[in-house]
Amino acid sequence: MSTPTLDKHSAALDAAESGAFEQITITLRVRRFNPEVSDEVTWVDYQLEMDPKERVLDALHKVKWEIDGSLTFRRSCAHGICGSDAMRINGRNRLACKTLLKDINPEKPITVEPIKGMAVLKDLVVDMDPFFQAYRDVMPFLITKGNEPTRERLQSAEDRARFDDTTKCILCAACTSSCPVFWNDGQYFGPAAIVNAHRFIFDSRDEGGEQRLEILNDKEGVWRCRTTFNCTDACPRGIEVTKAIQEVKRALITRRF
Repeated sequence: MSTPTLDKHSAALDAAESGAFEQITITLRVRRFNPEVSDEVTWVDYQLEMDPKERVLDALHKVKWEIDGSLTFRRSCAHGICGSDAMRINGRNRLACKTLLKDINPEKPITVEPIKGMAVLKDLVVDMDPFFQAYRDVMPFLITKGNEPTRERLQSAEDRARFDDTTKCILCAACTSSCPVFWNDGQYFGPAAIVNAHRFIFDSRDEGGEQRLEILNDKEGVWRCRTTFNCTDACPRGIEVTKAIQEVKRALITRRF
């Protein structure tokens, strides 16, 4: 005699083999822009049959692979690690690969557009060069003095925990492109650059904290932050971005880190 658990499992297997998954009709409303064709921006609706447990990235793939191959967007790992598919979905910065259709009210049109504050190159692809330049400017690497050590640089668990949160950044730009200051001032370093500076400023093995603080003490540095918490809300990795920025400000005032 089979148990209910086995019966349920068998039913699930039978459904999988027959392809009998729940399907819903969604409207994917995508902001399209192709400078080689026109300077005008258009919104295009695509009607798709999708499993509600699929992701927005799956819907974009379906459009590109089955309907319109000219649709352009970035993606790589598709598992929330590379950060390349950050975009505005229903007015909020999200990763398309982590956003399930069922979680964003698929009964209404799902709007997809590029992240804000950066020049749009085509469709959902923006120019990330200024973003990565700000990242490079804060020297996101370990700086030490003296000879190269003959053994690894040891660090206590407590010292490691001091900057653990900001090691999670995947450089998706969701935080920076959600910042109103960045929208209006493209010279602002932005939350992501400050987060990555924080990761090394508070690393007990690093000796370049003073240099980074001086860089961020610039008029386009941490003092441009208006503490709106948009960056923290937008981070797909759950980093407390606003808290990290405040800690850098405090270190600039006290020179303690």
